[in-house]
Amino acid sequence: MRVLSITAGAGDMYCGSCLRDNALAAELQRQGHDVTLLPLYTPTRTDEPNVSGSRVFLGGISVYLEQHVPLFRRTPALLDRLWDSAAVLRLATGRGVTTDPKDLGELTVSMLRGEEGFQKKEIVKLVGHLKAQRPYDVVSLPNSILLGLAPALKRELRRPISCTLQGEDLFLEGLLEPYRSEAKDLIRRQAPAADVFVAVSDYYAGFMRRYLDLPIEKIRVAPLGISAFGLGPSPAPERFTVGYFARVAPEKGLHLLAEAYRRLRGEGHLAGARLEAAGYLAPEHRRYLAGIEARMREAGLGAEFHYRGTLERVEKIAFLRGLSLLSVPSPYVEPKGLYLLEAMACGVPVVQPRHGAFPELVERTGGGVLFEPGDIGSLADAILALQRDPTRAAEMGRRGAEGVARHFGVSLMAERVLEIWQGLAAA
Repeated sequence: MRVLSITAGAGDMYCGSCLRDNALAAELQRQGHDVTLLPLYTPTRTDEPNVSGSRVFLGGISVYLEQHVPLFRRTPALLDRLWDSAAVLRLATGRGVTTDPKDLGELTVSMLRGEEGFQKKEIVKLVGHLKAQRPYDVVSLPNSILLGLAPALKRELRRPISCTLQGEDLFLEGLLEPYRSEAKDLIRRQAPAADVFVAVSDYYAGFMRRYLDLPIEKIRVAPLGISAFGLGPSPAPERFTVGYFARVAPEKGLHLLAEAYRRLRGEGHLAGARLEAAGYLAPEHRRYLAGIEARMREAGLGAEFHYRGTLERVEKIAFLRGLSLLSVPSPYVEPKGLYLLEAMACGVPVVQPRHGAFPELVERTGGGVLFEPGDIGSLADAILALQRDPTRAAEMGRRGAEGVARHFGVSLMAERVLEIWQGLAAA
């Protein structure tokens, strides 16, 4: 099958959507399919071999300039290539180009207007490039925020359009009004150009159907899958270690985990334990982390908390294997939970709120326990129960690793997505 899979770069951040798109494309290529993974905005950052193309379309600098400076909406393509090169984009994103939705409302709305927006020139360049390629069987968009591209792609390429649903409501809800409402309305207007919507969990399929008024008959589910390369259980650490591995941001809940840890230590539990955290830290969230660190010091626990930064794959695996349990007590109702699959694949039990995709992942693998969302006491109790029963924790870790291999391997994800796409191409 010949597939054009578009992915959206997120600067220097490890983005779960980029990791998923790259893993899917790499697995389909391994199976012999002709898959082009085409990045938009910036080069993508992955912790596995990156199979995306070297040329970035709708370069983040061009898109931004065209939004704010009318002159750049008319500059020639040859000039645009200067600041759309991967090297320049990496330099710009390394300096902290924002992905904060509070700053991107106008740009998001303009992009969703497609050929009627300020970035029309970029869409014309993208479509022109694609029309010069051998025809594809299907075109895949990485999220509904890019549905502004769908009408032009469908009209000019005459191929079916698949749109992945994988967590974009968090960005949309972060937009300021009136841009949030305008963006959602534009997505609804552009949605008919998509032939199918592929959600990454059962929860998210139902949620996005209601959130964006998507037709139920167009929604399919293809659960996440991860590569097992380098992953696998290891002996439990001698020192009880509570771990957090995700973006360091309020919506992921590190502050809740730290509060539960402080409560347990204040009650005399978890003697000799530590709290380890790792993950991408955006510039706008440095004060958030500093606040968590300050409260740990005030409780006399500063030496027990460590933030390890952004980790490459080998470092990530070593970090996960050094944990007794992992918890990302996200207040955001998470549709994916890639970090849970990675932790469980390493034999680490997980403790998660009972919402979003977490119940699906935990119940299908048997690799963790659920607590009541937002309930610090319930979270603390779940952590303490695993600390007091290492045999149960070890068994949970074993079941989790087996469950991920059985239900959430990358080949299974590719098989399900391919089944959906083949159905589109044959229609």
